[in-house]
This record gives sequence, C-alpha cells and structure tokens, in this order.
Amino acid sequence: MARKPMMAGNWKMNNTIAEAVVLTQEISNNFDREWPEDVDVVICPPYVDLKPAKTVLDFDKTKVAVNAQNVFWEPSGAYTGEISVPMIKEIGCAGSIVGHSERRELFGETNEDVNRKVKALVEAGLYAIVCVGESLGVRDDGTTEEYVTAQVRAAFAGVDAMDAQRCVVAYEPIWAIGTGRTATPEQAEAVCAAIRATLSELFGPAVAEEMRVLYGGSMNPANVEGLMAQPNIDGGLIGGASLKADSFIQLVKACL
Repeated sequence: MARKPMMAGNWKMNNTIAEAVVLTQEISNNFDREWPEDVDVVICPPYVDLKPAKTVLDFDKTKVAVNAQNVFWEPSGAYTGEISVPMIKEIGCAGSIVGHSERRELFGETNEDVNRKVKALVEAGLYAIVCVGESLGVRDDGTTEEYVTAQVRAAFAGVDAMDAQRCVVAYEPIWAIGTGRTATPEQAEAVCAAIRATLSELFGPAVAEEMRVLYGGSMNPANVEGLMAQPNIDGGLIGGASLKADSFIQLVKACL
C-alpha cells in the first residue's frame, strides 16, 4: 500500500489570534470533506493560536490536524518560556515539529535536544515531525547525505520502531528555506531516499516503508507536482505558501 501523503503548514511566527482564526476558517471553508481519505493535512500555528485554530476546525468538523512548532522535553518545571508536551496534548495537538533549522541555527538546539523532544512526544502518544537538512556549505562540500543521515540517527537514538513509525521526517535544505530557491526534484529525492535507507537500517525495511518523508524547502504550487512525483517524497512541510489559504489548498490538492 502506498504511503498516505501529508501536507503540513508551518506558520512560523506569523498570525495574531484574530488572523489565525480567519486563515483557519478560510482553509476549512475550502476543504473537501473527502480529502482526508487520501491526504493528511496539518497546520502548525504559533502557541497562542493553537487553541483558537483547533476550535475553528472542531466546530466545522474539518479533519485538519493542529500541531505545535516546537516543544520542550520536560513535562513541567522551572523552564520559563517553554511549552510542554502535556500542554499541547491537552489542546488537542497530534504532535509537534522538532529540530527545525531555525531552532537549530537561531536558538542553538542540538541533535541531543531534538532527540529528547522526539522521546517526550512519542512517550505521550504524540508524534514528531523531525526536521533535518544541510547548509549550502555542506552541500558544496559534497557531504549532504552523510550530514543529513547523521541527524536522522541522532534524532531517533533510543526510540523503538513502533514509536518511530508514527513519526515523520522532513528534509529541509537550509539554503532553500524562505529564499525562493528549491532543490531540484532529483536533488530532493536523492536525500529523501538516503533518509529512508537510514530509517530502514534503524528500524527495518517494513517500518521505513511506512514512515513518511516530507520535503521542506520553498515548496509552492509551481513546483509541487515535480517534487510529489518522486518516489520517496510523501508531502511537504510548507512555510510561506501555508500562510495563504488558496496556495495551501493548492498544495493539498496536489496530493490527491
């Protein structure tokens, strides 16, 4: 059976509560009730928007999941400014993005931090969208696959196959995020295939074949078809194109 595609919108630090409600309602209004049979759709708003967005979707009975953009690994405690897994779970989040390149670069998150977050999520019955990817320097050095697969191994260290199977990996070439540049479908496929091969080594071929690998580097309506045609790309982690309902819906339709 083919893997079910996933289209996940990462709103980053955009949208006040009022703006989030409007965008979520626009997505809901244009969402076909039959689509969830063929594609999993996720939005990842800022923390303050999680509950308002979830409320809109629940009221409309629209099967779009709401995930967090980040989470801390401790369940509670003196961690000013952090949000725990139990907090997002109570809101109704299905999971969280972890290890986004902006978290790694701007906030100093390490592979070990990402691994702690993955473990905290799966132990609570949620799943992680684990971001991995290389800088332009790494790509120019010709060590992209080695670098990215090392991130995959580190993220899933100590995670068992059953928990890992629920998780998703998002390949995001850092040089293509928010720049308008996109990896060619062939470049993206090569790395996503290497990610799946690594998952197979870690958890076995059957689990690796079930796990979804997304592409997350300036995917938009103009390039989505070429990327989605690749055998190891199962959807997208969308930034800018997820901030407008019409473009995000176009990306969802590309998965049908």
